[in-house]
Amino acid sequence: MGCSPKMLTSAWAAEPTLGTPSAHPGSSVRPFVYRITKYDPADRDERGHYTGAEDTVSDHGPVEEAYLAAIAAFAEAAGIDRLEIREPQIGGFVHFGLEPQVDGYGLTGLFPAGPAGFHDGALVPIGVGLELVRAMLRDNGAWCRLEAGGAFTVHVGWDQYLYIGSKLPCEPALARTRTLGLFPERVDASPYDFAPDDPAYVQRPADADFWARLHWTVSTHRAVFLEEVAVNASRWHRLTRDTIETVRSKLAPRSQLAVWPDLLTDVDTAVAALPDEGLVEIVWEDEDGQITSTVVDETQFEAVTSQLATARAAGVVSMYAGEDLPLLTAVLPDSDGVLRARWQTEPTPSDRDWAFLKTLRRGQLVTGTVTSIASFGVTFVDIGGFTAMINIPELSWRPLNHPSDVVNVGQEVTAEVLGVDMVRERVPLSLRAVQEDPWPQVAQRIGEVVIGPVTKIVPFGVFVRIEDREDGFQGLVHTSELDESTRDVAEVGDALTVKIIDVDLARRRIALSHVQAGTSGTQSQPRA
Repeated sequence: MGCSPKMLTSAWAAEPTLGTPSAHPGSSVRPFVYRITKYDPADRDERGHYTGAEDTVSDHGPVEEAYLAAIAAFAEAAGIDRLEIREPQIGGFVHFGLEPQVDGYGLTGLFPAGPAGFHDGALVPIGVGLELVRAMLRDNGAWCRLEAGGAFTVHVGWDQYLYIGSKLPCEPALARTRTLGLFPERVDASPYDFAPDDPAYVQRPADADFWARLHWTVSTHRAVFLEEVAVNASRWHRLTRDTIETVRSKLAPRSQLAVWPDLLTDVDTAVAALPDEGLVEIVWEDEDGQITSTVVDETQFEAVTSQLATARAAGVVSMYAGEDLPLLTAVLPDSDGVLRARWQTEPTPSDRDWAFLKTLRRGQLVTGTVTSIASFGVTFVDIGGFTAMINIPELSWRPLNHPSDVVNVGQEVTAEVLGVDMVRERVPLSLRAVQEDPWPQVAQRIGEVVIGPVTKIVPFGVFVRIEDREDGFQGLVHTSELDESTRDVAEVGDALTVKIIDVDLARRRIALSHVQAGTSGTQSQPRA
């Protein structure tokens, strides 16, 4: 969810006071990283705490300008003329700065397109980058990482700590920083290097599979909501078959997406669902169909409730991880289809299924446990937390009356993946694919005369089992291949002498003849 405390505090981590910070797993490692501050290292105690007289907020004057001049010197030494905005955030319900937020969060006038230009992946000239640093030094409400690929980074931390990383030593910039009255210190890494919440989690992109899944979801639910989170602020869209592509075309670059079922109920029901305390997002639809949301806690419930008086529907979503989950989530890739955004959505069961399905391929062998056998005959198998299915024809090459003739609940089986449906999130398996196909051996029996029981009588003939086993293969004796004395008297269970005259391997059918077997009549005991 946008504006969550978790998201905001991840940017403003507590500043280290002693020693050097460790590199986060997965961060881009630059060989030269400097912590630059206005704090003289000589004024630190034995635990690394600063004990001098410098204030921990910006002076809005010469010291602030010195920070900006130092960054400009490092960028020039590194040959960097543009910076990329990464993981941008703006102040919301929770503000951790020591100075009050300002209107526009310090972004006013920086982007030709307005605040929408402050997005992940936006490239800005050094001058704009410096103004963003100024806004961060002043706690104006905006925060981001500034980077140039893996070659250069600028991170503004708590209490006026600045971290600059470069692939080059930038010795002239170091000298310039010292002449500016600042104190550069070599460290291992910036504590503000990006670190994913779960390095092992594979983020789902909003790719073709995602949009196909979304179209299918809309057709199933008739209407769903798409929450778009960009710069930790939410926008909500009602999706129908007619609006999906229009909404898709207007999404902010690299936004986080969450697909929700229809959250909205009548206003009274939504108000009654408010908790006694805690952070929630209230979503409502006005009389014109405009959807609005706001994040509030119990101190603001009464004020927001009054705003709902003219709403035609409303809903409440908890802001705490795991309490309310959407149907599925994704992050918007760039226009070339590559997912470069590094942030992660909170995975839903559908997202975990997607990540697992991406590891499967047609023809792959998987091992799982039979969890249930449906009344309509489908067998469900747990393969690593995902439920796959085996249809009756794929259980065995041989005839069967019920799946329990082959498998039982709790049994471990190995099967072949027949396909992976990423839209419906289904995986059909085949148990018989890992078994030897007995049909070629049956084909070798063409011309053989056997005696077998009649298993079924149909208008166009009778079926006879040609093997002495309960799951033995059966063939059809067409009416034209029955002699006249047998046609009207044969019954299920009677033994009939037949000749195997054809085996169709493609259609898995066996043709038998009673006439060509050279005998007539029925026998009471099977001998095949």
